[in-house]
Amino acid sequence: MTVYTCSPDLASILTCIYEAWNSRLGYRNVRLMTEPVGNLELFCDYCHVEPDTEKAASVTRSIQKKIGAAAWRLVYLCAMSERSNAPDIIYRFLLYGFSYGKDTLHMLQEPAVFHAFEVSRQVTNEAHSFREFIRFANMPGNVLVSHIEPKSNVLTLVAPHFSDRLPSENWMIIDDQRFIAVVHPADQDYYLTTLSNEEMDRLSVKTDDPFIDLWKDFFNTIKIKERENSQCQRNLMPLWYRNCLLYTSPSPRD
Repeated sequence: MTVYTCSPDLASILTCIYEAWNSRLGYRNVRLMTEPVGNLELFCDYCHVEPDTEKAASVTRSIQKKIGAAAWRLVYLCAMSERSNAPDIIYRFLLYGFSYGKDTLHMLQEPAVFHAFEVSRQVTNEAHSFREFIRFANMPGNVLVSHIEPKSNVLTLVAPHFSDRLPSENWMIIDDQRFIAVVHPADQDYYLTTLSNEEMDRLSVKTDDPFIDLWKDFFNTIKIKERENSQCQRNLMPLWYRNCLLYTSPSPRD
């Protein structure tokens, strides 16, 4: 068994799929996963794959041409997942896709296709939740900043929503776990960038935004202590979402 490993970003995953396909070893003899790799398995050869933009672009063109735009969106969503086996799920889906074309999207009885839809749905649901939960704090320089810690890489999925809602504001949404951010200059297009440790430290300072205290006072005022239901709250809003909510609990960066 040959295990192809790569970084958990889109270009690396697509390159990994390209190399696995081009190896001609057969789908039964290869497996794909993202790094870091946990416990190594016996009788497996591990092959690290570096990202290659040309190979990634080749896979992208093949998906869009042979399976369609809907399949490409499905692959993109799967690539944003935090699952270490996301590249393998995409690879198994593409085995059917390149054989059956657009009809693959209707073959939910096949485990490979079903798993791809399942993972994409999880990513989509998480992105939808963050569109609702994200709150901004006003930083020096009149820049709105939000820190989130999503399981999946949802920045590019939530950015269009806030670009439409806040087109004339300077804002940033920062993924604290991946050290990446979406930056939106006022009245311009947003872009994705990687942040250094120094930039993360500078953007993580505590702000004196008065609206944070107002939100906390409002949140504490309207609640009815006798009707508190922690279990229901956790079902509607899991605890790991709450780091990005400025008015429910203190931020770990404070």
